[in-house]
Order: sequence, then C-alpha cells, then structure tokens
Amino acid sequence: MDTIMIQDTARIQEKLQQKIDSYSDMLFKIAYARTGNRSDAEDIVQETFYQYFKTSREFDSEEYEKAWLIRVTLNGCRKMWRSSFHRRRGDVPDPEQLFLKEGMEIGEPSPEESFLDKERAREVLEAVWRLPVVYRDVIHLFYYEELSVKEIAEILERKVSTVTSQLTRGRELLKKRLKEEYDFA
Repeated sequence: MDTIMIQDTARIQEKLQQKIDSYSDMLFKIAYARTGNRSDAEDIVQETFYQYFKTSREFDSEEYEKAWLIRVTLNGCRKMWRSSFHRRRGDVPDPEQLFLKEGMEIGEPSPEESFLDKERAREVLEAVWRLPVVYRDVIHLFYYEELSVKEIAEILERKVSTVTSQLTRGRELLKKRLKEEYDFA
C-alpha cells in the first residue's frame, strides 16, 4: 500500500514540476508586468501553482489549463492590489525580464546598439506601463505572450469584439504616447 502511495505522490510531483517548467516564465512575466515588483510577481506565481496543486479538477485541454493558470495569476494580481498591506510603489519592470524568452540568446551588439536597444525597450515598456490596466493586459497577452484575440477573450472572460477594441485603443494610446516622446517641435 505504501509503495502505491509513494508512486502516486511521485507522479503528482512530476506532473506539477512539468507545469511549473512549462508555465512559470510566462506567468511570472504577466505578474511582473502587472505589479512591477519581482518579489510580488514571484509570490503570485507561487500562489498560482499552489492553487493548481490544490485543485482536483481535470482540464479538458492544454489550452484550457493554460487559460486557467493565466486567469488565476491575473486574479492574484488584483487581490494583491486590493490588499490593505500593499502600497503602490510605481516601479517600472526591467524590460529584459519581459522581452527575453527562455533559452533566447543575446547576440553581441556594439555598446551603442545595446544601449539604444535597451533605451527603446525601456521607453516602450514605460509607455505600456502607463496604459490603463485594461489595455495593458490585452497588449501584454497579445504581444508578449503571443496569445490570439480569442484566447485573450476566454482568459479575461470578455467578448472577442471587446478585446479587439481594447487592443486597438491600447495601440492608439501607445502610438500617441511614444510619438509625444519623439516630437520635439
């Protein structure tokens, strides 16, 4: 009997570790983009996997499971912002944390190119960060996590047309804000 329980426990741990390996980077980026704080983002991701571990539900598909994990992460971010202990710090996330994908190799650009690339990434990230949360979420999920509009709609529990219009408005706001930074006349 003990051998069966040990095997079941090992199987559960292995499954959980596979999910952590598959999704932790993506969930961290979502939480970090939302909170602007590495420690808060790590706590939210840890809580997300704890909720996943606690749930006894079987998911219909890998996509549904991914959507559930993203939804729990976003809910964790909202919960953190509403907590009486949290004070908004106004931190801006480090662009490299959001733009680099796991396993992505960085070439050896010249120091000038490297500086300009980081500066552009920082400016874009700051512009995204200043967007209202409703636009920031859809922009992040669409461009950084490369989810389709339909997937975003399912995750955020919104209509596809709503997500499409939020993406359009978010892009317009970004374009306007970034243009203002380069208009000196």
